[in-house]
Amino acid sequence: MKALASAVLAALVLGVTVPAHAADAAHGQELYESRCGGCHSLDANRVGPAHRGVFGRKAGTAPGFSYSPAVKNSGVVWDDKTLDAWLTNPQALIPGQRMNFRVATAEDRADIIAYLRQQSGR
Repeated sequence: MKALASAVLAALVLGVTVPAHAADAAHGQELYESRCGGCHSLDANRVGPAHRGVFGRKAGTAPGFSYSPAVKNSGVVWDDKTLDAWLTNPQALIPGQRMNFRVATAEDRADIIAYLRQQSGR
């Protein structure tokens, strides 16, 4: 038991990290279809904008979608970090935006993001 405690302490001191969850794009697709699909599509604007190619895209620039001024003027570029912040709490990332849906668990967010990255060819 002392050896385990020492190993954990050493890992913390040395900054060794172990990934908590390897993102699963296939599970992300299931989550996207069941949770996001009511408002979003990969290829068509609906209540929300189309998502194919979202990685690396500046927020508020998907062709043919009418964005709120808050999103258009945010300067946010979609990547792992910004998508995670958005899915955690869209209002905190971009105050005044119109999406009020959140994804509660980090694992589900990571899986959805992995799926969106895959569908963006990245």
